Amino acid sequence: MSDSQGIGSITSSAFQLKGAAFAALYEQHMPGVYKYILYRVGDVPTAEDLTSATFEKALTGFHRYKAEKASFPTWLMSIARNTLIDYYRMRSKRKDMPLEAAADVASGDPPPDEEAARAEEIQRLRFCLSGLTHREQEIVSFKFGAGATNRNIAGLLSLSESSIGVTLYRAVQKLKECFRKWQNGK
Repeated sequence: MSDSQGIGSITSSAFQLKGAAFAALYEQHMPGVYKYILYRVGDVPTAEDLTSATFEKALTGFHRYKAEKASFPTWLMSIARNTLIDYYRMRSKRKDMPLEAAADVASGDPPPDEEAARAEEIQRLRFCLSGLTHREQEIVSFKFGAGATNRNIAGLLSLSESSIGVTLYRAVQKLKECFRKWQNGK
Protein backbone atom coordinates (compact mmCIF):
# COMPACT_ATOMS: atom_id res chain seq x y z
CA MET A 1 0.00 0.00 0.00
CA SER A 2 1.44 3.38 -0.98
CA ASP A 3 1.66 6.22 1.52
CA SER A 4 -1.16 8.13 -0.19
CA GLN A 5 -3.39 5.03 -0.12
CA GLY A 6 -2.53 4.59 3.57
CA ILE A 7 -3.40 8.20 4.33
CA GLY A 8 -6.60 7.86 2.29
CA SER A 9 -7.72 4.89 4.36
CA ILE A 10 -6.73 6.62 7.59
CA THR A 11 -8.56 9.81 6.61
CA SER A 12 -11.62 7.78 5.65
CA SER A 13 -11.47 6.06 9.02
CA ALA A 14 -10.91 9.39 10.76
CA PHE A 15 -14.12 10.75 9.30
CA GLN A 16 -16.00 7.78 10.77
CA LEU A 17 -14.02 7.36 14.00
CA LYS A 18 -12.75 10.82 14.82
CA GLY A 19 -10.97 9.85 18.03
CA ALA A 20 -8.49 7.05 17.41
CA ALA A 21 -8.08 7.57 13.68
CA PHE A 22 -7.53 11.30 14.03
CA ALA A 23 -5.02 10.57 16.78
CA ALA A 24 -3.09 8.46 14.24
CA LEU A 25 -3.12 11.38 11.80
CA TYR A 26 -2.00 13.70 14.58
CA GLU A 27 0.93 11.44 15.50
CA GLN A 28 2.00 11.22 11.87
CA HIS A 29 1.73 14.91 10.94
CA MET A 30 2.24 16.88 14.15
CA PRO A 31 6.07 17.02 13.94
CA GLY A 32 6.01 18.60 10.47
CA VAL A 33 3.29 21.10 11.35
CA TYR A 34 5.08 22.04 14.58
CA LYS A 35 8.44 22.49 12.85
CA TYR A 36 6.88 24.66 10.15
CA ILE A 37 5.16 26.89 12.70
CA LEU A 38 8.23 27.05 14.96
CA TYR A 39 10.33 28.00 11.94
CA ARG A 40 7.94 30.88 11.24
CA VAL A 41 7.41 32.21 14.80
CA GLY A 42 10.71 31.25 16.46
CA ASP A 43 9.08 30.84 19.87
CA VAL A 44 8.42 27.40 21.37
CA PRO A 45 5.33 28.21 23.50
CA THR A 46 3.70 30.12 20.63
CA ALA A 47 4.53 27.33 18.17
CA GLU A 48 2.98 24.78 20.54
CA ASP A 49 -0.18 26.88 20.89
CA LEU A 50 -0.51 27.43 17.15
CA THR A 51 0.13 23.75 16.40
CA SER A 52 -2.61 22.84 18.86
CA ALA A 53 -4.95 25.38 17.25
CA THR A 54 -4.15 23.94 13.81
CA PHE A 55 -5.13 20.42 14.83
CA GLU A 56 -8.21 21.65 16.66
CA LYS A 57 -9.33 23.40 13.45
CA ALA A 58 -8.52 20.27 11.43
CA LEU A 59 -10.55 18.08 13.78
CA THR A 60 -13.57 20.37 13.85
CA GLY A 61 -13.40 20.99 10.10
CA PHE A 62 -12.59 17.43 9.09
CA HIS A 63 -16.03 16.94 7.54
CA ARG A 64 -15.01 19.53 4.92
CA TYR A 65 -11.84 17.66 3.87
CA LYS A 66 -12.01 16.42 0.26
CA ALA A 67 -9.31 13.87 -0.61
CA GLU A 68 -9.83 14.42 -4.33
CA LYS A 69 -9.08 18.14 -3.96
CA ALA A 70 -5.86 17.93 -1.91
CA SER A 71 -3.80 15.38 -0.03
CA PHE A 72 -4.26 15.35 3.73
CA PRO A 73 -0.79 16.83 4.41
CA THR A 74 -1.49 19.65 1.95
CA TRP A 75 -4.90 20.34 3.52
CA LEU A 76 -3.39 20.28 7.02
CA MET A 77 -0.51 22.61 6.09
CA SER A 78 -2.99 25.05 4.55
CA ILE A 79 -4.76 25.12 7.92
CA ALA A 80 -1.40 25.72 9.63
CA ARG A 81 -0.64 28.53 7.18
CA ASN A 82 -4.04 30.15 7.78
CA THR A 83 -3.58 29.79 11.54
CA LEU A 84 -0.26 31.65 11.23
CA ILE A 85 -1.88 34.36 9.12
CA ASP A 86 -4.58 34.79 11.79
CA TYR A 87 -1.91 34.89 14.51
CA TYR A 88 0.12 37.60 12.74
CA ARG A 89 -3.03 39.57 11.96
CA MET A 90 -4.08 39.49 15.62
CA ARG A 91 -0.55 40.28 16.79
CA SER A 92 -0.32 43.31 14.51
CA LYS A 93 -3.51 44.70 16.05
CA ARG A 94 -2.17 44.30 19.59
CA LYS A 95 0.71 46.55 20.48
CA ASP A 96 1.73 44.86 23.72
CA MET A 97 5.03 43.06 23.88
CA PRO A 98 5.30 39.51 25.25
CA LEU A 99 7.14 39.07 28.52
CA GLU A 100 10.51 37.42 28.20
CA ALA A 101 10.46 33.97 29.73
CA ALA A 102 12.51 33.54 32.87
CA ALA A 103 15.63 31.50 32.20
CA ASP A 104 15.68 28.36 34.29
CA VAL A 105 19.15 26.93 34.45
CA ALA A 106 18.73 23.17 34.59
CA SER A 107 21.57 20.70 34.88
CA GLY A 108 20.89 19.42 31.34
CA ASP A 109 21.13 22.86 29.71
CA PRO A 110 24.09 23.56 27.44
CA PRO A 111 26.92 25.70 28.80
CA PRO A 112 26.42 29.47 28.43
CA ASP A 113 29.04 29.79 25.67
CA GLU A 114 27.29 27.13 23.55
CA GLU A 115 23.96 28.77 24.23
CA ALA A 116 25.36 32.16 23.18
CA ALA A 117 26.80 30.69 19.96
CA ARG A 118 23.46 29.07 19.16
CA ALA A 119 21.62 32.32 19.87
CA GLU A 120 23.99 34.14 17.49
CA GLU A 121 23.38 31.53 14.77
CA ILE A 122 19.63 31.92 15.20
CA GLN A 123 19.98 35.71 15.04
CA ARG A 124 22.06 35.39 11.87
CA LEU A 125 19.49 33.05 10.30
CA ARG A 126 16.61 35.39 11.15
CA PHE A 127 18.53 38.34 9.76
CA CYS A 128 19.24 36.50 6.51
CA LEU A 129 15.65 35.22 6.26
CA SER A 130 14.37 38.77 6.66
CA GLY A 131 16.19 39.64 3.42
CA LEU A 132 14.01 37.21 1.48
CA THR A 133 10.66 38.11 -0.02
CA HIS A 134 7.55 36.96 1.84
CA ARG A 135 6.96 34.21 -0.74
CA GLU A 136 10.59 33.01 -0.46
CA GLN A 137 10.32 32.96 3.35
CA GLU A 138 7.13 30.94 3.13
CA ILE A 139 8.60 28.40 0.70
CA VAL A 140 11.79 28.05 2.77
CA SER A 141 9.66 27.57 5.90
CA PHE A 142 7.55 24.86 4.30
CA LYS A 143 10.59 23.09 2.84
CA PHE A 144 13.02 23.24 5.76
CA GLY A 145 10.69 23.92 8.66
CA ALA A 146 7.99 21.38 7.85
CA GLY A 147 9.96 19.12 5.52
CA ALA A 148 7.26 19.47 2.85
CA THR A 149 7.88 18.31 -0.70
CA ASN A 150 7.92 20.74 -3.60
CA ARG A 151 4.69 19.12 -4.79
CA ASN A 152 2.93 19.78 -1.47
CA ILE A 153 4.25 23.34 -1.36
CA ALA A 154 3.05 23.89 -4.93
CA GLY A 155 -0.41 22.65 -3.94
CA LEU A 156 -0.52 24.92 -0.90
CA LEU A 157 0.54 28.03 -2.78
CA SER A 158 -1.17 27.26 -6.10
CA LEU A 159 2.12 27.36 -7.99
CA SER A 160 3.89 24.86 -10.23
CA GLU A 161 6.49 22.50 -8.79
CA SER A 162 9.12 24.00 -11.07
CA SER A 163 8.30 27.49 -9.78
CA ILE A 164 8.73 26.23 -6.22
CA GLY A 165 12.05 24.62 -7.13
CA VAL A 166 13.39 27.76 -8.82
CA THR A 167 12.23 30.03 -6.00
CA LEU A 168 13.72 27.69 -3.41
CA TYR A 169 17.04 27.54 -5.27
CA ARG A 170 17.24 31.33 -5.50
CA ALA A 171 16.27 31.77 -1.85
CA VAL A 172 18.96 29.32 -0.73
CA GLN A 173 21.52 31.16 -2.87
CA LYS A 174 20.50 34.45 -1.22
CA LEU A 175 20.84 32.85 2.22
CA LYS A 176 24.29 31.47 1.38
CA GLU A 177 25.42 34.89 0.17
CA CYS A 178 24.06 36.53 3.32
CA PHE A 179 25.93 34.02 5.51
CA ARG A 180 29.14 34.61 3.52
CA LYS A 181 28.84 38.37 4.01
CA TRP A 182 28.14 37.90 7.71
CA GLN A 183 31.22 35.68 8.12
CA ASN A 184 33.37 38.21 6.27
CA GLY A 185 32.08 40.99 8.52
CA LYS A 186 30.32 43.00 5.84
